[in-house]
Amino acid sequence: MANAVINIANRLQDILDRTRCVDGLAPLLLRLYLAPVFMQAGWNKLSHFEDTAAWFGNPDWGLGLPMPEVMAALAAGTELFGGALLIVGLAVRWISIPLMVTMLVAAFAVHWDNGWLAIADGSSWLANERVMEAQERLAAVKGVLQENADYDWLTGRGSVVILNNGIEFSITYLIMLFSLFFTGAGRLFSIDYWVAKLFRD
Repeated sequence: MANAVINIANRLQDILDRTRCVDGLAPLLLRLYLAPVFMQAGWNKLSHFEDTAAWFGNPDWGLGLPMPEVMAALAAGTELFGGALLIVGLAVRWISIPLMVTMLVAAFAVHWDNGWLAIADGSSWLANERVMEAQERLAAVKGVLQENADYDWLTGRGSVVILNNGIEFSITYLIMLFSLFFTGAGRLFSIDYWVAKLFRD
């Protein structure tokens, strides 16, 4: 009986081991998911650079950072060019570091006070007072729309929601980048892989 269990375990392990030939797919998918997120964020910052710099520098309604123009340019450049590097799989472990820093700043300087949830969902066990209060606003918005507009048409592609702007997305992206930092860009589907192969062979 014990030998049969060991044999089954070994066969299952052999099956898992055979999947290693495509283990580059996981980091590739992480890279392709993250790249447009960062490139869009960087492009938005560059497209509205004066507003971005003002928000970075203002201590009353912004982040209150020193040298806001420099900080805004660094954040925008890191996101835009970092996203491009993720697509092609070049210097992925290196670019993951400043991208993780931007996500830490986003999580703790921008989104922390809003709690975890990105969308205000009052039914979530992670809902805080801000989220619960947003439910009253959401009910009021729905009431206005139902009374004054074609509500079925407006919600035909999805429900009306209120954004909570919590740390959910920035922490998720941080964890994905953390994984890429340790795995690298992955085998076969990245410039990093082929450069390393060229110089190590």
